Amino acid sequence: MSEMITVAKVADLKPGASKVITAGDREVAVFNVAGKFYAVDNICPHRGGPLGEGVLEGNVVTCPWHGWRFDVCTGVSPVVATAKVDKFECVVEGDEVKVKI
Repeated sequence: MSEMITVAKVADLKPGASKVITAGDREVAVFNVAGKFYAVDNICPHRGGPLGEGVLEGNVVTCPWHGWRFDVCTGVSPVVATAKVDKFECVVEGDEVKVKI
């Protein structure tokens, strides 16, 4: 069963920023892309690198370990369409960013 979890205040996650949260046994990276919030699995499928620590350019994050790239809006790599990370629903309620885990 999934639930909405508050992960940040809107004001605390500036455009271009990211935050990693742990929910149960999942690590989730939350990104602010030009004022819209997106959440994907924090673990890169290549070698387990922390996507939430990667560089965000537009809506694409680059894994800091080996450079794999993922669109945080879709979870799909813009380079290799078969490379994906799980994507989670992300909403803003009032001044809170929430993720459906």
